[in-house]
Formats: sequence, C-alpha cells, structure tokens
Amino acid sequence: MMMDYPLLMKTMLDRSYKLFPEKKVFSRGTIKDTEYNYQEFYQRVQKLANVLQKLGIKKGDCVGTFAWNNHRHMELYFAVPCSGAILHTLNLRLFPEHLIHVINHAEDKIIFIDEDLLPALEKAMDHLKTVEKVVVMSDREELPETNLKQVFSYEKLLKEASSDFVFPENLEETTPAALCYTTATTGLPKGVMYTHRSIYLHSLSLSVPDYLGLSQKDVIMPVVPMFHVLAWGLPFACPWMGADIVLPGRDMRPEALCQLIEEKQVTASAGVPTIWVAMYHHLESGARYDFSSLRFLVNGGSAISKDLIKTFQEKHGIEVLHSYGMTETSPLVTASRLKSHMESWDPESRYEVKAKQGLLAPGLEMKIIDDQGREIKWDGKEMGELCLRGPWIAKEYFRDPERSKETMKNGWLHTGDIVSIDPEGYLQVQDRSKDLIKSGGEWISSVDLENKIMGHPKVMEAAVIAIPDEKWQERPMACIKPVEGEEITEEEIAEYLRDKVAKWWIPDKFLKLEEIPKTSVGKMNKKALREQFVSE
Repeated sequence: MMMDYPLLMKTMLDRSYKLFPEKKVFSRGTIKDTEYNYQEFYQRVQKLANVLQKLGIKKGDCVGTFAWNNHRHMELYFAVPCSGAILHTLNLRLFPEHLIHVINHAEDKIIFIDEDLLPALEKAMDHLKTVEKVVVMSDREELPETNLKQVFSYEKLLKEASSDFVFPENLEETTPAALCYTTATTGLPKGVMYTHRSIYLHSLSLSVPDYLGLSQKDVIMPVVPMFHVLAWGLPFACPWMGADIVLPGRDMRPEALCQLIEEKQVTASAGVPTIWVAMYHHLESGARYDFSSLRFLVNGGSAISKDLIKTFQEKHGIEVLHSYGMTETSPLVTASRLKSHMESWDPESRYEVKAKQGLLAPGLEMKIIDDQGREIKWDGKEMGELCLRGPWIAKEYFRDPERSKETMKNGWLHTGDIVSIDPEGYLQVQDRSKDLIKSGGEWISSVDLENKIMGHPKVMEAAVIAIPDEKWQERPMACIKPVEGEEITEEEIAEYLRDKVAKWWIPDKFLKLEEIPKTSVGKMNKKALREQFVSE
C-alpha cells in the first residue's frame, strides 16, 4: 500500500524555494520593472498569507483579483489557495454587468486590484454585495485618490507583515483552490472551481515532454492573461519545475513582447492567435530580433492556420505548438507534437499534422459522438462532439445546477466542440456546434475556412459566419480585416480560395471591417457579428 498523501499546492510552492531559490521572476511594470528570485518570492507569499489572515480571510472565502500579468498577481496565485482560501481571477474585459454578476455570484470578500484598473471597480462598487475591502497593487505605497472605502496599499501591508506564516498541511486535496468564469458568449458567465488536486495534476501534465515539456532549463513567458483559465496553469507549473517566468504586464504590443523574448532569453511563450498574428506581421514589416533561445510558441484559444505555422517555422525559425482546451478543462487537453515516425514525412504532411490540435494529454479520456450518441470513425473525415473526463475536467458549474445538467452528462463533459480525429489519434477542431454552417445539407467548418482565408498575405484576420439563404438554408459570409495599408477585393480572395477549398465552401459575401469584434480573451466574437449582420 502507498501513502495516502494529499496533492496540495503547498508541495509545489515548497519545492520552488527549496530546490530553485535563485531562479527568477521578472515582471514588467508601468512605473518600474521588478525582478527577484524564488526565495524572495516565497517570503513575499508568506507575508501575503499573513496579510490575508489580518484582513479577515478564512478558509473557503473567495478573494478576487483584478490584475494584469505581474508578480503581485502571481504571489496571490499561491498565497490565497495555500492558506485555504479561493483565488477568484476577475476578467478585466468583462462587460460591467457580467463583472458585477461574477463578483456577487462568487461572494468575493476582498478584491486585490492593479492601480490603473481602479476606475472600473469604482463604477461597479455600489452593486457589489459581499466585498468588504479593496487592496490596491502598485509600485507606490501611498494610495491613489479613490471614492472606495476600506482601501489598503498592497506594498505597505507587505512591508508591515511578517514572513513567518506556516501554510496548513491538513487541507484535503479536494479543497477548492481557484475559481474562473467562462467568457459568456451566450448567457451569464459560468463558474468553474478548481481544486488543489486538479491544479497539481494539471501542472504535472504541462511538464510532460510531448506536451509543453516545462523544466528548470526554461524561461516561460505567459502572454495569455492571468485572469483567463489561470494563464493556462503556467504560473503554477513554472515555480514547481524551477523554470524562470517572465510576466509582460499590460503591454501586449508585438514589439514589446519580441523585446522581452530577446532580452530575457525566453524559451517558450503562450497566447491566443491574435497575439501571434500581430507578431507575425510585425516581423514581416522588417523588425529583427534574436530568437535563438525560443523553443516554441504555444497557441491556444482558437486555431491558427497551417500557412502561418509554416511561415513562422521556415522564415523566422519559430515553432508553433498547437494546443486545445477550455475553462472547464483547466485547460490543457491536447497538444500537437509529431510522433517519431512522422519526422521522416515530407514537410507539407508534417505541417498538416501540426495544424491539428493534437494528441490527448495522458490522464484524460475522450469520446467523439455523433447526433445519435455513437462514436465516430477515426478517419479524419467524420465529425462529432468531443466529450471528456479526467482529474482536471469540471464535473459541474459553480452554483449552477441547470446549466451543469446541459453540459455534464453521465460522467462526461460535453464540450460543444465539433471535431474529427485521424487514424493516428490527432484531434482537429472543426467548429463550435453553434458556428458550423449547414449549406444544402452539407457542413462547412468556419474555422477551416477562416484559416484558409488568413493564408492570403493581405488578410490580417478573418471570421466566417452563416447567413440565411432561401435555397441552401445557410451560406458562409467572411468578415475580413486587411493588413494595414493593403487593399484587397472580394474577387482576389475568392480566386485565392479556388484551389484550397471545395467550390461550394467559397463565401457568397466578403465584408471588409476595420476591426473584427473580440471576446474578452481575444477570440473572434461571432455572436456579435451575427447580431450585427445576419438580420441585414
């Protein structure tokens, strides 16, 4: 028999400062940059845990964070759950009514907020039912002017606190540790509660060589926001594995990110396609950096095209690693690493594989079912809904039994993503179920069509939606954002697509936009496009 040993985040935190005390946390600030080691990080986390206790936070209380990717936010990532409370990361791009809803729904007791975000909280404060105190995070100890009551300075509180906090060892591994809400493309945001056990196991999966392969040799830069699915778990895994971490703050301009990669010798970075598309066009404009340290860029949130993956690799020497996940899955589900026998394949065949979302992470189970609940063939052609289960997959939504019943059925999470799977086991997301286009009884994948369109050198972004059609039921319409300074016609795009997709996939209408609306985490907001254009 083995020990009944709880899987707690305290174990992860302890390893970071005991084995890797000199590894670094770098944080880009608005006033000044901050850099310190994991020994100093641990001492600040201890002080912060004492501050939480002094402010009245108890086991099971929710602590909200309203912050960018910075070192103070990362300190909260450990101090809150390791002391027994629940970290609730607030999406700073939510609509005001959604922000108010999630704070009240979670019953946050305290909110820790970056100084520049105060105006958003000030507007919402009169509608918040449970928030008792606000802690302002800034390089300054003095508080800014604000109409909020019970406001404290983060740095002043830490300066006055002791670093003698002893983190409890008697927590159950199923103790709630963190709470995130979905981005709510339909209805109100849904809460997903992560436990110590789920975060522990998910962080291990990030370190598997055929997935992200994090190690103490790495310097990791999470560009994905720390308010979105816990920055894909990277702020937890990096200290545990002894990897340096680079936190870019609020400046997500491609030139700022490229400079950080060069200056800090970043080995891997993670973000959504809009980040990497902007970086690609920045490099195409002639900007040059030393990216010799960079092993790969992780792309998630939505698909990135094969053409872009190929150009990054062949023109700029940068590997793009496709991955897939969602808030309900912590988020890692798949990553598209080549199998060993594929290394001898021709380049185009390898890029075809790398453009897929990849192989299922060890520890998870999946099934892909059609409308009748039957599992589809692994032929890369049949499509069905992806269903998942495993130790870091949500079994219910937080305080939302009705919507839990709709999504979690018979022990499986029904993702709503329509996928195919090839004979090698590589998953490819074809679409969200609500975004598939049914034309004349045949399905068109908006994701696949978007990626083909974005292969055109004059196209910056593309989003494809269905518009009603009397004859065919639905037809695709493409919303296009051209590359700055470029002019492109409908005929050019249609001609470009002729040898790349079936003739009946080519959109009947192309609409040029200055900006394509995005969700709060940078995905194309097709709901907004449908609301704006379908009725027209």
